[in-house]
Amino acid sequence: MSRADWRKSSRSSNSADSACVEARAAERGFQVRDSKLGEGSPIFDLKTADFAGLLKAAGHN
Repeated sequence: MSRADWRKSSRSSNSADSACVEARAAERGFQVRDSKLGEGSPIFDLKTADFAGLLKAAGHN
């Protein structure tokens, strides 16, 4: 499985100073990174259940 493109939250503004977490599907769950760091951001691998918990904690039921 190839990795999907990075996606920002639909609640994120498109201005240059917007800070957001980006996410993409990966082979074993999801990956997240800091959008303001772009390609230089560390990438965190999350299991699907952990990613769902992150979304729930952020208010994205």
